[in-house]
Amino acid sequence: MTGSSDCVRQHVVSILGRSRPRMVLYSFDASYCERLRDGDAETARHFAVYFAPLLLAKLRRRVRSAALIEEIRQETFLRTLRALRSERGLREPEHFGAFVHAICDNTIREYLRSDSRTQGMAEDADQRPGSSPSPENELITGELKRMVRSTVDQMTARDQQVLRAVFFEERDKEDICRELGVDRGYLRVLLHRAKANFRALFTAEDPKS
Repeated sequence: MTGSSDCVRQHVVSILGRSRPRMVLYSFDASYCERLRDGDAETARHFAVYFAPLLLAKLRRRVRSAALIEEIRQETFLRTLRALRSERGLREPEHFGAFVHAICDNTIREYLRSDSRTQGMAEDADQRPGSSPSPENELITGELKRMVRSTVDQMTARDQQVLRAVFFEERDKEDICRELGVDRGYLRVLLHRAKANFRALFTAEDPKS
């Protein structure tokens, strides 16, 4: 499950990657925090999609290890949900965005203080005992998978073929060119176009973000 979850996130990051569409700041309120606390699937999806690129940008500036970046990001999500469900909860829901970033900052400091967590990070770190995904993590990952499938299904057959071959199947570029009947230069054009279309559709999938 963990490996599959990581693959989904990696594919989305690879496609959305370096292009940064304009982020519209969301106005959080008590109702949003209550829905997220109570496990509303739509709100959990928005939470994951809205904060994932923001936290990724922050973490890339401060953490070198890709494995550690993903671990801290997921830990931030889980700590946020736990905090909302705690007895104290969140006193100022309108500051939920700052609350999430503060949790991320604290998590970064904790992880970086521990040499054992930052040195020699193994690629199979997620296989450690006790690292199985929690219900909250599974919910977020499940919603992300659904969004990716929904987005790809809306694309043209050619765009779907290009994205699946390059990102999901990770096939050799020469093989893809032979199958599509194009050269490497035009494959880059097709890939650029498919990624742009995916970004537009993926963003439109959640108009509140």
